Amino acid sequence: MPRAGLTTERLVSAAVELADAVGFEHVSLSALARRFGVRDASLYSHVSGLRELRVRMALRAGGEMTDRIAAAVGDRTGREALAAFAGAYRAYALEHPGRYAATGIPLAGRDDADALAGSAVMRRTAEVTHGVLRAYGLAEPDLTDAVRLLRSTFHGFCALEAAGGFGAPRGLQASWDKAVDALHVALVHWPRAPAGAGAGQDRSPTASA
Repeated sequence: MPRAGLTTERLVSAAVELADAVGFEHVSLSALARRFGVRDASLYSHVSGLRELRVRMALRAGGEMTDRIAAAVGDRTGREALAAFAGAYRAYALEHPGRYAATGIPLAGRDDADALAGSAVMRRTAEVTHGVLRAYGLAEPDLTDAVRLLRSTFHGFCALEAAGGFGAPRGLQASWDKAVDALHVALVHWPRAPAGAGAGQDRSPTASA
């Protein structure tokens, strides 16, 4: 690609596409410079370095994933909303492995401009996730505990599935559906925290709850 027209957005788009193709950990400024046919130094006009690029990739992927989940959930509540949320999560993780890996980098507590710019993505993700869980009557600190349970279950299943880690003959979709059913039962019968217990809040798929 010619140097003319190279922008930060185009750079990030190329980076997430490359991540899906070769793996998030293999994305480098040098590889992207070769992709655009420019010198490595030319990219520093658009990002300060690899860390900023990875932050921008995480925010891009987190926003895409949240959009997909929100569209799937729609006006659903209860078990239907949970299943829609789970299905959209799994589909994104399996279809875009490099982007999904980017959402795992820690952003919480960072004070750089890119993390602050990503606050809208983080807020929207929290709104969608908490909206599903509040339908079960959960409030803090139970919301954070429930987010951690869902995130651990979904991520663990998707990571094992992507790695071919399930060897039993039972179909994966059947096991996934059973996991969603089990989570629904757990949320319905959630052991409520005592009044006045400490609160917490998960901020986004890119933040550690």
